[in-house]
Parts: sequence; structure tokens; C-alpha cells
Amino acid sequence: MTASGSSGAPAAGTAVLFPGISEDSFTGLDKFLLVNPLARELTAVADATLGGSLVDGLRAAGGQYTALSRAAFLVGCVALAGWAEQEHGVRPLSCVGPSFGGTAAAVYAGALDLADAVRLTIAWGRVFEEYFARADPGVVTQSLARLPEPALAEILADLDQAGHWHDVAGYVDTDFHLVSVLQESLELLQQRVRAVGGLPLYTMRQPLHSALFAPLREAVEAEVFTGVRFADPRIPVVGDHDGRLLESADQVRTLLLDAIVRPVRWLEVVSTLRSRGVRRLWVAGSDGLWSRVNATVEAFTVVPVTPQLALRPRPAAAVSW
Repeated sequence: MTASGSSGAPAAGTAVLFPGISEDSFTGLDKFLLVNPLARELTAVADATLGGSLVDGLRAAGGQYTALSRAAFLVGCVALAGWAEQEHGVRPLSCVGPSFGGTAAAVYAGALDLADAVRLTIAWGRVFEEYFARADPGVVTQSLARLPEPALAEILADLDQAGHWHDVAGYVDTDFHLVSVLQESLELLQQRVRAVGGLPLYTMRQPLHSALFAPLREAVEAEVFTGVRFADPRIPVVGDHDGRLLESADQVRTLLLDAIVRPVRWLEVVSTLRSRGVRRLWVAGSDGLWSRVNATVEAFTVVPVTPQLALRPRPAAAVSW
């Protein structure tokens, strides 16, 4: 998959966002993978890599987060970005993939082969399951809205004073954060947030983005990434941990591994994209977070590219008699 295509140079002002996985990630995805020509082509690559049907694995998952459903989401997102190129002439200057979306961004930018990305996703899932079965520290990640950073800092200071471990997994917006705590500290965190007018939203039970998981990062690098070839990306990938432009194979490889141990700093991403003149953000895949927060919608014209959109019949051409 190329990001620039054969019809000319990238158009200024455009970037592609590859989202992380949310509750809506798999809606309509199986049909898209089977019907869309480009998606069928990429799915065939995944099937050959897996030695079985990606779509069957997606359907068997029943909407749950399994290694196969994650691989299907990855393939779908890359295919949707390609569809946006074909149908709408999208030629981005850069791309970004917060959290799990980083793998799709690496493929789209040409830094990682799709077949290798599918292998990584499956093997990554296996290592994760083994790690949390063996050494689960009991950490959960809570999303917190309507909570400005000064108020968050006060709450975290209170947790420190009471001896409760915590870590910020994501700085999503000026008043939206992802905070990891031990399960036994979750109710206290939620109470403190509500007391200052904040809103606890959803809780993730298999957390990432914390230095606490350094042993997991080491295991993934040793067991999953060894022997996988990365290339210099054809377009820069914006790092979701600090907003840096990544233009080398090693930088992209490190980005994917560091998703385990470093928090997402979305405001840094927005700042970098704006400084590069990006004003239109194409979202390749169903997204429930990054493209919807105020920091994003105020900075860009957001164009969702979902399986449902790609499957709509094209308007019939006008006929002259």
C-alpha cells in the first residue's frame, strides 16, 4: 500500500488518522472485507499469512477483542485509507495512529509489510495473554472527561499521599485523560473525580501505556519483533507519544513497541499536524475517541471513512439524451 499513489505529490493540508479499537470498531467490517475490491485483496494477503479465513475469525470473535479481530480491524483500516485515495484523491503529507492504530499507520506509510503486520498482531496478542495470565498486576485504565489538568494533578497528588499507585496512560484533551490505577483504587479515583465535577466514563481491563509494563515490552520485542523488517516510511508518521515526525525504520519500530510503556499525548499530535499545515483529517476506520474530542474537531475538518461509507452505492451517472 502506498500513501502517495501514482497521480501526483501529496496535497498540502491533509493527514490520515488510524484509530485505536473501540466498541464500534467491528460494525460492518466483515461485509466490507468481503465486498470492497481493495479490502478483498488485502484480506487475501491476511488469509495466506494466517493459513485460514480472517473474516471467519472476525465473525467467530462476536465483537470481542481477539487477536484475529484486531488483525481484521488492521486490514480494514488500511483498506479504507486506500479506498479514500481511490475515491476521493486523498494524498496525505503524514499519518498517525494512536495506540493500536500505530500498526496500521506503519503499514500505510510503507514502513511495515501487511503480512508482517498481521503476524505481529497475532503474535502480540499471544504474548499479551501469556503475560497478563502470568503477571497481571491488577491495573485498570479509567477514562475521565470534564477534568482539566490542574484538577487531575490535585487528584493524583491525593492518591500519592494515600499510597495508591497511578499512571496517566493518555492525555487526550485539555479536560480528557486516561488514568491507570490498581483495581482496588478505582472506586476512590471515580469518587474524587465526581467530587470536582469530572465524569468517569469507561474502564479498560487490559491496560497499556505505562512504564509498569516494561517487562512486557521486552518480551514483545524479543518474541514478536525479532526478524521483522521495517523500512523508512514514504511519508512521515507522527508519533503519538510526543508529536515527533518519524521518518526512519527504527523510529517506527520503536514507536510500536513504546505504545506499551509510554502515554499517548494527543495534543502534541494535533500541534504537529497543525504546524505542518494540516487542516483536513481523514479517519480510516470506526473511531470512538481521537477524532471526536474538542482538540481535534476544533483544529481540523474531520472526514470519517468507515466501512458503511465505503459500501454505499455510488450515485448513478447522469444520462444525456
